[in-house]
Amino acid sequence: LPTPQAMAKVYIGGTHFTQGEINSIIEQYGLNKPLYIQFVSYLINVLHGNFGIDTLYHVPVMDLIGKFIPITLEFVIVAIILQVILGIFTGSIAGEWRNRVPDWVIKALYLITWAMPVFLLATLLLFFFAYSLKALPPYNIANPLLIQPRTITGFPLVDAALQGDWPYFDSVLKHMVLPVLSIAFAGFGITTRIMRASVIDVLDRDYVKLSYMKGFGMWKVFRTTVFRNAIIPIITITALAFGFAVAGAVVIEEIFIYKGMGFYLYQSTVSLDYVAILSTTLIIGISVIIANFIADILYAVADPRVRLT
Repeated sequence: LPTPQAMAKVYIGGTHFTQGEINSIIEQYGLNKPLYIQFVSYLINVLHGNFGIDTLYHVPVMDLIGKFIPITLEFVIVAIILQVILGIFTGSIAGEWRNRVPDWVIKALYLITWAMPVFLLATLLLFFFAYSLKALPPYNIANPLLIQPRTITGFPLVDAALQGDWPYFDSVLKHMVLPVLSIAFAGFGITTRIMRASVIDVLDRDYVKLSYMKGFGMWKVFRTTVFRNAIIPIITITALAFGFAVAGAVVIEEIFIYKGMGFYLYQSTVSLDYVAILSTTLIIGISVIIANFIADILYAVADPRVRLT
């Protein structure tokens, strides 16, 4: 029979545990071993793709990450593309028309969105487009009344297109608009600012002045000479923007109940699911490192003067 000490109730995180259950958990996770052994064991497990068992869902964390991360990446990648396009377009106009009305208008616009917290911007878009205009759906990945297509890639939009489920594809696309706009509007300011500064710097270069002296028009000079050289710093900014977008997805997904990696991380934080918090934070960190590595390669491709060593 268990001893009275083992049957004693301990109150932890809103749940009552017996001392025997606590001892079992300590033994299961190796918490009775020295810290350095715990750390080495954790690294070995991570290198083997074993992030542990989720204490909330009671399944391997990697299974949950494999399920949630494509959902987040799908709209984050679209948001980054839109953010870069907006930043390049507005930054080019601001740089070309510096210290004039178009420059002032663009500067005021991106400073407002840049200074605004992402949750406030997302909430304003939600109220305006979903509730006031009723033009877009407010919550979820897709209409819950529709049958979800069979999982092939894990990306809802891609899976719906591959299986020809166009009603579900249309629903996912509409539900994705507000999260994408929230991240793109919140982050395009830094891209605009860097692009504007880069355009102004390139316009003062001698080879640009030489192009004008040869009789080329403003549009041709900008398209063939200015734009190509000014866009190089944007590659590095895009990698940084990816990290900020993934971090912002935690708030965005909670507001729009968009159940991806950010929503999973938020629920894990609220539930004190430390295994999931460690795993998702590590995955996000690795993804940012990969994004920066890709940016370094693209930087060398865009600028022949840079060599990879």
